[in-house]
Amino acid sequence: MNAGLEGAAAPSSDEAVARPPLRFVSAASLFDGHDAAINMIRRLLQARGAEVVHLGHNRSVADIVGAAIDEDADAIAVSSYQGGHNEYFAYMVDMLRERGCEHIRVVVGGGGTIAPHEIEALERRGVEKIYTPEDGRRMGLAGMIDDVLQRIAAVRKPAYEFRPLNARDHVLIARTISVLEGAAGAGGADAEQIRRAVARSRHKAPVIGITGTGGAGKSSLTDELLMRLARQFPQAQIAVVAMDPTRRRSGGALLGDRIRMNSLSADNIFMRSLATRRAHLATAAVLKDVIELYKAAGFDLVIVETAGIGQSDTEIVDLVDLSLYVMTSEYGAASQLEKIDMLDYADFIVLNKSEKRGSEDSLRDVRKQWRRNHPERSSEPDAQLPVFPTIASRFNDPGVNRLFAAICVALSARQVGAASWKLADTGPTELTARTPLIPGARTRYLAEIAHGGRAARARIEAQVEAARRAFGVYESLKVLNDAALPGPLERFAPEALTDAAADGTRRELRAAYNRSLDQIGAEGVAELKAWPARVRSATDTSYSYQVRERMVKGENHTESLSRSAVPKLAVPGFRDWGEVLHFILTENLPGSYPYTGGVYPYRREEEDPTRMFAGEGGPERTNRRFHYLAAGHGAARLSTAFDSTTLYGEDPDTRPDVYGRTGNSGVSIATLDDMKKLYSGFDLCLPSTSVSMTINGPAPMILAMFMNTATDQQVERYLRAEGKWSAAERQIAALHAQDSARGVAPPRYKGALPRHHDGSGLALLGVTGDQLLERELYERIRAQALQAVRGTVQADILKEDQAQNTCIFSTEFALRMMGDVQQYFIDQRVRNFYSVSISGYHIAEAGANPISQLAFTLANGFTIAEYYLARGMSIDDFAPNLSFFFSNGMDPEYAVIGRVARRIWARAMRERYQAGPRSQM
Repeated sequence: MNAGLEGAAAPSSDEAVARPPLRFVSAASLFDGHDAAINMIRRLLQARGAEVVHLGHNRSVADIVGAAIDEDADAIAVSSYQGGHNEYFAYMVDMLRERGCEHIRVVVGGGGTIAPHEIEALERRGVEKIYTPEDGRRMGLAGMIDDVLQRIAAVRKPAYEFRPLNARDHVLIARTISVLEGAAGAGGADAEQIRRAVARSRHKAPVIGITGTGGAGKSSLTDELLMRLARQFPQAQIAVVAMDPTRRRSGGALLGDRIRMNSLSADNIFMRSLATRRAHLATAAVLKDVIELYKAAGFDLVIVETAGIGQSDTEIVDLVDLSLYVMTSEYGAASQLEKIDMLDYADFIVLNKSEKRGSEDSLRDVRKQWRRNHPERSSEPDAQLPVFPTIASRFNDPGVNRLFAAICVALSARQVGAASWKLADTGPTELTARTPLIPGARTRYLAEIAHGGRAARARIEAQVEAARRAFGVYESLKVLNDAALPGPLERFAPEALTDAAADGTRRELRAAYNRSLDQIGAEGVAELKAWPARVRSATDTSYSYQVRERMVKGENHTESLSRSAVPKLAVPGFRDWGEVLHFILTENLPGSYPYTGGVYPYRREEEDPTRMFAGEGGPERTNRRFHYLAAGHGAARLSTAFDSTTLYGEDPDTRPDVYGRTGNSGVSIATLDDMKKLYSGFDLCLPSTSVSMTINGPAPMILAMFMNTATDQQVERYLRAEGKWSAAERQIAALHAQDSARGVAPPRYKGALPRHHDGSGLALLGVTGDQLLERELYERIRAQALQAVRGTVQADILKEDQAQNTCIFSTEFALRMMGDVQQYFIDQRVRNFYSVSISGYHIAEAGANPISQLAFTLANGFTIAEYYLARGMSIDDFAPNLSFFFSNGMDPEYAVIGRVARRIWARAMRERYQAGPRSQM
């Protein structure tokens, strides 16, 4: 990526002045979290002088087209790696055409996911260009960017035609702003005509200016205010103009405020992003014209968000009726507040991100400084000062509610324009502390675990050195035929240390031997004593060990084609106690702490390690695939891939951008009945059946469907086994009749059942077991099903936040749901199902190497453990429900990634968390 940026030369300053920058809207497509490529492309475009309005990932056609029109973009750049591209991009160009904006060109990257014949069809449909891996090989990144810029620069925009302005005519307003922006500081017939028309307008609207330091959360706060405005005043027409700085070197700009804006889908909100197109200032030269244009167009409220400002910037105050200054607690010493001019001029001061450590002190200091700046109000209580602590990232934050109420009061008092800003409901306004996910006293947990690992390594080395000395002394005394020599690893009796009959050297050797045993420690000595027996157990003809109530037996050797007995375990032949102890403490045999070689002594032999992976179309199609894959196997190991619509927690729809992705690259599951069809014909409670589900954002809901499916299967089996099925059928028919009366057809399995499908699991479609059984009986069957069902749900929201981007809730709320699920597992004694698969695989997909993949993944595991502990769960209650999932590859580190992960996890579980053996595995 860096090489590509360097290869893409910036335009000269003369070129930048000669023509306005090209404007792009960039995004990753709907239900697609693969944003690494589009981020790289938009950086390259910026480096070549383009202004890029970046929307982020998971963007619908309506979102992108709406943004492109409001931003008067020259082109849309989209990456699409999740399938459904035929419908998605055809829908996009059709929507642009329908809205009279076919001049906005569409360029696409899809890696190798878009086939050549599909590319040809989409380009015939109106897509400007779909770039392929072959294009990348032939042109390189810089060459592709050159090609994009040349193509888009060659497209002629329709000539501007002035007509009366209307707040609902977004196309006209967007084009008009572009005309003003292109003529900023200069003349031009169109611009002068627009200015004259605007000057004649008598429509007034209040203007709110939001400014502050970069990274203070201005966009998030703006979005929160917009959501409240849209909810409280749905008839009001609201316009937003947001500014970001132009890069002085390249002339390009990242206009990224829309990434934070979740409220822009409302029909009564218009937003335009502007680059400053000048250095050292936080506003664009055209800003005043744009504000007046918004007023003339009939908007009821105008919101201006500036780029990040410095301590002395106050230019926004002269352009607006009300000004907000947004800051955080990270301003340095309290004396720095005296240098911030906006604390003198702002109508509202917002201390955002007030959950951060030190924010209470900062709030006190800001209030003090405000009182110094406004001595006439210095006696007012804190609650009446216009200083508002907020957490804009929190849903329905009381601090934002208080700020919003104060703004509405101020708008009403100013009486600018005809709109009424009287609030019907403010929502909760009592400030509450945000409970940290992990208590402050434990926030250094990762550093402490790392320190504990280093300390353990040093301790092991000391023990190993002591064991080497003990072995050497013992062997020396054996050569000397010491009459008092005890058995191996046994101590000399006290009298042997003072035996007058022995010479001084011999007594000193005996004492040194005892001291070495003390330094090894009782646990180390016990491990060394047990080692010979463990070696015999691993090299004897057969082995046996217990897993829960089951005794596992097998042969220690396998026979080669030459009829040689080959041991399954390569047991080291060490004699030196130091070497033996080093192996025990750092490696050990499989099934023993620290589990470097594996958490069980041997792998399963009764079945091949098989992943029956499927997911395509509807539930029936994937069910048939599962039965095909499982045929002839003694066990069903069903691994389920869900389509991107399900991964993002959305329902299937006939809307083309959703329709194209439904059932594509995964199975579509929208209802409990879909889940029942998906796993029908498999007894989900058999020990030989396990199910893994690759789902994260909506994992709690999908997991609930799965658990209810397993329960209803057992209800069906109970009714048949107890001879109660005929009565149950009558109940089901009556319930279906009620649905039919409401116009809802009873669900059914579409198509013929596959071979090996016994018809089970389908009888309760449209109903649930609790409708057929008395409550106590149903609860008992459900409890048995929950305790028997086996499998894994991925549900790793930390990894999603870092790498995969299928977060559909805030990380905090998603973690809370994860904790709720785990608490339910504990309460219901669900011990055979993993509540989370802490995944490094997707972290690697996002670009991590094996070492950083391991570091991030283990860090996520320890974070989940700390969060669950903070909720009051016991480590040994939840740790057995955690699992890990790593990727593989050609890097040499992959050969040992599992070994290293097991050792680090086991050591931390035992030494930091005092967890039992099952939790260490």
